Amino acid sequence: MPNKLLILYDQPEDEAAWLAHYETVHMPIARSIPGLQKAVINRVDANLLGGSSPYFVITELHFGNQAAFDLAMASPENRAAGKDAMAFAKGKFKILAVSEQG
Repeated sequence: MPNKLLILYDQPEDEAAWLAHYETVHMPIARSIPGLQKAVINRVDANLLGGSSPYFVITELHFGNQAAFDLAMASPENRAAGKDAMAFAKGKFKILAVSEQG
């Protein structure tokens, strides 16, 4: 049962413009999602197996339990976050619903 979202953002063409939008527009919308307990932004520094990383940022959105996750996913705030992601990162991200284990 998922209680967390992982959003994997691909490398953007213009890192500065991407980060400006992500930090000042997108994450304030995401942080307004009901039931969100914690948002963790991970900036990818390196691919330790060699080569460049396909990802630029990996965001974690944590919810307390399955019920909170379900309510959050159905919320207008979540729809607004999705709409914004499609505007600034269309085709350049993946969203995974995961269950945190131990």
